[in-house]
Amino acid sequence: MKDQLINILNKLPLTRVKNGDFNSFTCIWIAILITLCFQMPGSADAQQKNASRKSINFPFEAAYWDTASTKSAFVNFKGMKVLKMKPNTNPVVLKNYKLSNGTIEFDTQPVDVKGFSPIGVYFRRSGEKESEYIYFRTKVDDRKRDDDDIQYVPIIKGSLPFNMYSHFDGPADFHDDQWNHVKIVLSGVQMKVYVNNMTETVLDVPRLESNSSSGTIGFDGQAYFANVVISLGDTDGLSPLEGIDPTRHDVNYIRRWERNTARILPQGKELTVQDLPGDTAKWVPILAERRGMVNLTRTYGGCDTNRYVWLKTNIVSSKDQLMQCQLGFCDEVYVFVNRKLIAADKNQFGQPMSKFPNGCLNIDNSVITLPLKKGDNELLIGLVNNFYGWGIMARLRSLAGITIL
Repeated sequence: MKDQLINILNKLPLTRVKNGDFNSFTCIWIAILITLCFQMPGSADAQQKNASRKSINFPFEAAYWDTASTKSAFVNFKGMKVLKMKPNTNPVVLKNYKLSNGTIEFDTQPVDVKGFSPIGVYFRRSGEKESEYIYFRTKVDDRKRDDDDIQYVPIIKGSLPFNMYSHFDGPADFHDDQWNHVKIVLSGVQMKVYVNNMTETVLDVPRLESNSSSGTIGFDGQAYFANVVISLGDTDGLSPLEGIDPTRHDVNYIRRWERNTARILPQGKELTVQDLPGDTAKWVPILAERRGMVNLTRTYGGCDTNRYVWLKTNIVSSKDQLMQCQLGFCDEVYVFVNRKLIAADKNQFGQPMSKFPNGCLNIDNSVITLPLKKGDNELLIGLVNNFYGWGIMARLRSLAGITIL
């Protein structure tokens, strides 16, 4: 090592080394060279780092991919062996593989686009009921960008609660008649997604919301898939820690609730005073998640048979007053204050009574007025689920003379 340094230093301007002795000026050059050596890609640290980020290509062959119970085939397309999938089928998943942190890249091209037909990728999939999921919404005119070209949504207890996560919609330059290159970067609880343009993200998710932190990957939708490459540990500098929750410091949100046992509401029936829980009802605490969301999908999964549950909290008022409350909800609510019905409403995607935005859960779904008396007030909300995800968000417009328990 010393002889190598002498040879290098003898070639530098203003530096001469005699009899192997270093003068003070030469020592400065040695320090610089040593620093550069440790920063070079060939250093031991860099080699170890690169080894932990090894990229693996997974060809579309039966040895790698589970196609059982799916409408799919391995075919030749545009000179490559690819996966071709039909709509409304189980996902094709990568066999015997688990990914937590790293980068997933692949190419996809829709097949015979005639309108909306979702094309999706599963990741950290630990089973049929728990996974992370991203999907593209195809359309006939792919030149038009919309705010829902792409969406991230967690799969929780077998439910796909897209109607609770519309804030993870976004535009994407996704084409019908050519390959689209997709790159997904996972780091801890954060994710970023690129589509075709690898310098600008189309989705930035500050916290992944499924119950699964590790698992395989998979695909579904009417499309071709090719060139799957996974780079374990390559997180592209993305922090593994949870990002900002815009509601974190907003004390007007009602975040502490209790829930009782879920029941089935007969078809065509509405909740009334006779359905209110009695004194012997058992209550379990439930806390709001990010964005003030009380997420019943995480507790019960989804249901299309009118399952309902009661949520309860208490508000203390210093005087008799009317207080406005912003209420976001999916799918159907019955609001009681001190055991009196004050509001009933519905918010379901694709239905005439859907609220902004398009029947999805949002704090701007509705505003109701709570008639509060001086002292303690019981707020009971009956929430009915009959379409994908369900939950509420509640925020008081003012805390003047108010204490939220």
